[in-house]
Formats: sequence, C-alpha cells, structure tokens
Amino acid sequence: MFGKTHSTKTADVEKKWLLIDAKGLIVGRLATIIAMRLRGKHKPSFTPHIDDGDNVIVINAEKIVLTGKKREDKNYYHYTGYIGGIKERSARSILEGKHPERIVEKAVERMLPRGPLGRKQLGNLRVYKGPEHPHAAQQPVVLDVASMNPKNTHRAA
Repeated sequence: MFGKTHSTKTADVEKKWLLIDAKGLIVGRLATIIAMRLRGKHKPSFTPHIDDGDNVIVINAEKIVLTGKKREDKNYYHYTGYIGGIKERSARSILEGKHPERIVEKAVERMLPRGPLGRKQLGNLRVYKGPEHPHAAQQPVVLDVASMNPKNTHRAA
C-alpha cells in the first residue's frame, strides 16, 4: 500500500567537496547554510544518524560581516577550570587577532547537534582566513552563497 522508508547506509554515502568564499557574507546566515550542508539535510537521502553531509571549505573567513554593533558588543566566553577563571573576548579582538576563522567555526559548531555524530560532521568543515586552501586536489565545487539570497551579503548603510 505505501512505499518503504529509505534509510541510507554508510557505504551508500556520496560526499562532495564545496568551496564557499565568505567575503562580505553575514556570519549567522553563512553558518546556517554550512551547518545544513555538513548534516546533509539538503539531500533527499538525509538520514539523521548517518554522516551524510558534504565536506565544506570556507575561505576569506577574516572578511565576514557582523551586523549591527555585534563586532564591538558580542563577547565569546571560555572557562579555564579555575575559580574566577571565566575569560571573555570581543568579536572584534578575535577577527583582528591570529585566528579570525574561529568565529565561523564556533557559529557552525553551535548549530550542529552535540555528541559523536556532531563532532564528526564538524570535522568535515575546514575554515581558512585567507583566499588560499590546500584542498585543490579534491576539486571543490564553488557554492555561491551571496547569490542565494540578497540578505546573505552586507549592504553598506
């Protein structure tokens, strides 16, 4: 009477390599697209308990855009484990620091499920602060996030 429910096996998974240029893109909107691609939710063969997503390469992470006053006001916290050991850094200090790619990584990490599968899917994300990446051999397909929706890019006020 009804068709059978499709469940992808690990051997049937086909992973693509995607390249996203983050220059001028808004962080949250970029992170949602990356998280969806890493999970594999854009595929008709999506299976919640299988790593069915693609490998995503993000370049120019230092040129991402935070809307409003988030560049100055948004803080990232981490706890050292010691009493009174909570540390905070502003988004501006991270973007101007040594590892600006961590803002994109954290935004995507917080959109993926917690647990072993989420950690494995996060391992399929590679973020680089400049325009170069060492994955040319994988022949990544360029994903133009800016043309998907005009709200994905920042327009000067």
